[in-house]
Amino acid sequence: MDIEQKQAEHIEYFVKQASIIRGSSLAKVVIEATSHPSLFAFSEILAVPNILELQGTENSVYLDLLRLFAHGTWSDYKSNAGHLPQLVPDQILKLKQLTVLTLAETNKVLPYDVLMQELDVTNVRELEDFLINECMYVGIIRGKLDQLRRCFEMQFAAGRDLRPGQLGSMIQTLTNWLATSDNLLISIQEKIKWADTMSELDKKHKKEAEDKVEEVKKSLSLKKLHTVSRPTLISEGMKRSTLNLME
Repeated sequence: MDIEQKQAEHIEYFVKQASIIRGSSLAKVVIEATSHPSLFAFSEILAVPNILELQGTENSVYLDLLRLFAHGTWSDYKSNAGHLPQLVPDQILKLKQLTVLTLAETNKVLPYDVLMQELDVTNVRELEDFLINECMYVGIIRGKLDQLRRCFEMQFAAGRDLRPGQLGSMIQTLTNWLATSDNLLISIQEKIKWADTMSELDKKHKKEAEDKVEEVKKSLSLKKLHTVSRPTLISEGMKRSTLNLME
């Protein structure tokens, strides 16, 4: 079962739980969801009305916590730890995994120094163990560890929840990509048309050259025939003259 299918099943479960529970009891659902080892998307849970009703209540910190796991990083948590519930070890691990996914959104080559700083890792061995055991084996990233260059070359990274306002930027990016693709397609079509035209011209020139060759051959054949016929006529004339003299 791939990671997307697993995600869908877990999301469905937590959405149902959040839909039938209200108030302070939702704290347990939020903690369980943000601690789950196979859940990395939270926007559907965030959209549940019961969850949104936590805004402005004494339990609003759990709404903020869920938003952190949907869009934030380990550094974001450290900057706001005084206003959020204390994280359990599974939540810390999850937030660091999500931090790697966020870094992968903008960089396909992640320097070890950046990763160690963002993840609070003190040495390369610890970092590589984390990337291999907690990220690659889990299936959220694929890539190559480059110890010589001290970086991780990202080949695949699971997507995170879209941040507020990010959808418009994504639509614009896709629109620009589509326009570029259309222009490229037009350019390719023009080149194909030019190639077809050149091919037709080549065929025409080849036909003209072949026709000229045939004309030259015919001309040479006629000259050869004329050259052969003249001595024959002269010989016949000489024979007649000789006969007349003999008579």
